[in-house]
Amino acid sequence: MAIKVEHEMHERRRGRNMGVGLLLIGFIGIIFGLTVVKVLQLGDAAQFEKFDHVARPQIVPEGGNN
Repeated sequence: MAIKVEHEMHERRRGRNMGVGLLLIGFIGIIFGLTVVKVLQLGDAAQFEKFDHVARPQIVPEGGNN
């Protein structure tokens, strides 16, 4: 037979862990939301690929300097 006695310290830790978990979920939600908004604002996939500030001739259409 197992003795299971919870000390009040465990209850406080559980509360803190829940708070930290909620903060992490909120932070992840904010980052995900910002990512979705940024991708939706770019619109065209070619714009998204060009946004890394590196010249890549393979993604520039022939005859254009975009």
